[in-house]
Amino acid sequence: MKKVLLSLLQIAVTIAVLFWVFHDPQKRAQMAIALRMADYRWIAGAVLAYFVVEFVAAIRWHILLKVQKIHLSIPRVSGLFLIGMFYNQFLPGGTGGDIMKSYLLLKETPGKATGALLAVVFDRMIGLIGLISITGALIALRYDWLTQLPETKHLVWLLIAILGSAILMLVTSFVVSGFNLAHSLPVRFPGREKLIELSASYHLYAHHWRATLAAFGASIIAHLSTFATFLCVAYAFRARVGVLDFFAIMPIERTISSLPISFAGVGLREKIFQVMLHGLCGVPEAVAVLIGSMSFLVMLISCAPGGIVYFFYKPSGQQGHVKLREMREKVVTLEHEISESE
Repeated sequence: MKKVLLSLLQIAVTIAVLFWVFHDPQKRAQMAIALRMADYRWIAGAVLAYFVVEFVAAIRWHILLKVQKIHLSIPRVSGLFLIGMFYNQFLPGGTGGDIMKSYLLLKETPGKATGALLAVVFDRMIGLIGLISITGALIALRYDWLTQLPETKHLVWLLIAILGSAILMLVTSFVVSGFNLAHSLPVRFPGREKLIELSASYHLYAHHWRATLAAFGASIIAHLSTFATFLCVAYAFRARVGVLDFFAIMPIERTISSLPISFAGVGLREKIFQVMLHGLCGVPEAVAVLIGSMSFLVMLISCAPGGIVYFFYKPSGQQGHVKLREMREKVVTLEHEISESE
């Protein structure tokens, strides 16, 4: 029931924000003009840039799997990765793809269930660390410029609060892992099982620091390529914005739109660009909104092959497809078993 209510809330927020952003007839007319005058060669460039994101992220996951001594064929690894990318875009919350990828990986690696799950967990973690690193550098370089307006200052502070919470979580997990405190936590302690998973992955990946460093480098490239995807869309609509300025705005959009407030960040993304690009770069509001919507469309198109792969994908030893709820229950059960055995 909680999940149903959360999904309904996300849909309601999405509809409300979209109405807020698109209800002005004059703005819609300006969007129509911008669409007619767009240079769609830049949209093709955006699709290519996002394929770079997928390629580099797949390499990162392959590196992390090898540390766990999980060796799958390139078609299997690529298929699992594409499925995860597809469902992370299309399922509410942004983690449904991780559930599916974890479950299907478990089916492909009998006897290595713990390593399979930890590879997925650490893949998400190293991506977060990469985003925090880039955000810290960009905010330090462009803080005064980003906070020159009250509206943009509020968004920057919100970003700092969210990533500050993430950093606190990371530091806590490092301390718990370093001092082997995870099993000393009360059984009902919030996030206890996740802390145990992270502790186990930290110990393993710390011993394989070269692979971990390579995965971190791949995360940096993946995030910057995502920023480049949006920048190509901005240039398609002839937005005059500098690369560094645009990249400084991107962590704000990426972080806030990833919150489970609206469905896949739809509406929030457009509003953030409207505030930031119009207020700081002088981009017309209609064009700023279009940049958000078209960038999301580019990501959906780029992730669409994952849906086709899933339709034809047959996990080893399994007939047909399994419902997401059953996948989630299987993964949760495994997480509990790991927390009891580690």
